[in-house]
Amino acid sequence: MTGNGYAHPESLVDTEWLARHLDDGTVRVVEVDEDTGAYERGHIPGAVGWNWTTELHSRVGRDYADREGVQHLLRAAGVEDDSTVVLYGGNNNWFAAYAFWLLRLRGFGPVKLLDGGRKKWELEGRELTREVMDYQHSGYRLAGPEHPELRALRDEVLAKAEVFAKPGADAVLVDVRSPAEFRGELIAPAHLPQEQAQVPGHIPGAVNVPWSQAANDDGSFRSAAELRELYGGRAVGAEREVIAYCRIGERSAHTWFALSELLGYPHVKNYDGSWTEYGSLVRAPVTLGA
Repeated sequence: MTGNGYAHPESLVDTEWLARHLDDGTVRVVEVDEDTGAYERGHIPGAVGWNWTTELHSRVGRDYADREGVQHLLRAAGVEDDSTVVLYGGNNNWFAAYAFWLLRLRGFGPVKLLDGGRKKWELEGRELTREVMDYQHSGYRLAGPEHPELRALRDEVLAKAEVFAKPGADAVLVDVRSPAEFRGELIAPAHLPQEQAQVPGHIPGAVNVPWSQAANDDGSFRSAAELRELYGGRAVGAEREVIAYCRIGERSAHTWFALSELLGYPHVKNYDGSWTEYGSLVRAPVTLGA
């Protein structure tokens, strides 16, 4: 396990722990990558792959898989009542954190992130395989309640937009995109097409703390002390309500994890509609520049 002063260290496992537990029948490893073909080119032994574009989202409309859909994924991975799911992915776990947030949203509790994800596993020269696991489907049933308090929706963000912009407000909006996206010079990360939202910029009053600043060079999370300094330096403290957003909610899920799971902030939400939704709203307030 990993520590580093985190509020909930049980939400992470390190590469050494996972290497020792690959043959543990109660552990199910799941890879979720931005590059949906990465799993087929090589993955951690025993892992199954979830395609975020087709399996984590509903087939019609812009929303996530519902409880039944998430339950189906867990059953197909062979998850039982005594199972622990360990998620990992590339690019500092951004889409793995997205899946972690979704599982928690839908009421699944025994889930952890592999600290450093695929990047750290590969840097350490650990084994990858192309063998695709086909676990026997289980009869697992989601028993816990959903947690809508982890999610911010459009109407809430619009209603609080004026609050965010006021000095000393008890709520803060964290834009975790790159500075160029925040300033309105880009609408999406530089390596992606730039057509997702209608206008550039950011929500008025938002502070810009790029999600990647929460990670070390090997993809693992920075220590709790470093994270507190990072977010505290932008007045993002545990005493405030925090709503994080990015472009589609995956980078902000990584920040949500850092704030809620690692620092223990009690009131953190992920605005998964993010800029692709907000930047296309008619007459919504928008700020350009730093």
